[in-house]
Amino acid sequence: MKNIPGWAVMLAVFGVLYVTGLHTEAIGQVQRLMLATGVKNANVPETLQNPDANAVADASAIAGSEMAGASFQMVGLDGKQVSFESLKGKVVFMNIWATWCPPCVAEMPNIQSLYEKVGSDKIAFVMLSVDEGGMDKVKKFISKKGFTFPVYMPASQLPQEFYSNAIPTTFIISPEGKIVAKQEGMADYDTKEVQEFLKNLVKK
Repeated sequence: MKNIPGWAVMLAVFGVLYVTGLHTEAIGQVQRLMLATGVKNANVPETLQNPDANAVADASAIAGSEMAGASFQMVGLDGKQVSFESLKGKVVFMNIWATWCPPCVAEMPNIQSLYEKVGSDKIAFVMLSVDEGGMDKVKKFISKKGFTFPVYMPASQLPQEFYSNAIPTTFIISPEGKIVAKQEGMADYDTKEVQEFLKNLVKK
């Protein structure tokens, strides 16, 4: 019997994973290992490296302006509708993801860890699922993983401010409603730098 080429074995393995629906998990695990080795850390503003109350944004000058995505409506996994504008006054960590997206799955554990460390009534987490499979699929995924961060689905069209060429995409929004950081693609957010950045954005 001739030796089977390595690529053929890999193709067969991924074929089985794809048919069984486990390919997302498998790819996610590989990407999680990449994150664990520090291959990708979140890209954050320069102000993150040198936290300064005045450096994040000219908050006082824009306090009266409209919030990014103000008209956007979301629905929580409990079925309750939430207006994005209702989060104004809080620091918002918003991550756009889907259950079928391996990089999304890969970065979720570190977002959960970040949420456990800094989530509060002043720092709101919005894990926005763009799954088309419906809320039941998202509920099952979150329950299976044991995540406790707040999860929502769009109840209106996604505002242009939140459009992105990649998924996942993460936005950090100041209490004044301004987007102060944007990360396209997966990253490690459970770092001291990100924790300090979020805490420094909180209105004193």
